[in-house]
Amino acid sequence: MQGVSSASDPGPPAKPPRSALTMRDLLGAIAVLVAVVLVLGGLTRGCSFAPLGPTVDPGTGPTVDAPDQLRALASSTPFPLRVPAVPVDWRANAVGTVQVGPGGNRAVRAGYVTPAGRYLRVVQSDAAEADLVAEEARGTPVASGAVEVAGTSWATYGDGTAEAIHVAQVSGVRLLITGSGDDAEFRTLAAGTVGGEVLPR
Repeated sequence: MQGVSSASDPGPPAKPPRSALTMRDLLGAIAVLVAVVLVLGGLTRGCSFAPLGPTVDPGTGPTVDAPDQLRALASSTPFPLRVPAVPVDWRANAVGTVQVGPGGNRAVRAGYVTPAGRYLRVVQSDAAEADLVAEEARGTPVASGAVEVAGTSWATYGDGTAEAIHVAQVSGVRLLITGSGDDAEFRTLAAGTVGGEVLPR
């Protein structure tokens, strides 16, 4: 009958005692552990603990030509775009557009990674301040005062994260800067954006 083991059936093999394990078994187990550690290390290479906000490895990730991409968008953007004048060791990693608010206003974003591995994003838009801040905030934005950079006043908002949101209006265009950059890096990008090249439409 099926399902009944005969007396000659040896059954499943028994696990060998530890004393029977060889050096080859030990080395095999170590090799597996090393492989797991290397894989995990590769996955987390670009990350680090940052109590004041996220950082990235400044030497990794995508790189884009922000001036060229902004120039390509200028003719189809309903307001004059600026090319931020950033330090040569800042790496632009993204340029893109998004619609903002119920009126479908346009916003053009450019992201930068600083040498310290912090990230800042500058957004140029014709949207109302409240709509633009709501679009970029990760929590509920709350106004917290204003700061002045190179003669331009920037309204500051908090959204419950470590990344402040700064907004200014220059020549009828709304500018917003946010990200994990510190105050000095924010001021560098703010001054570089206001003083940057204004592209013809």
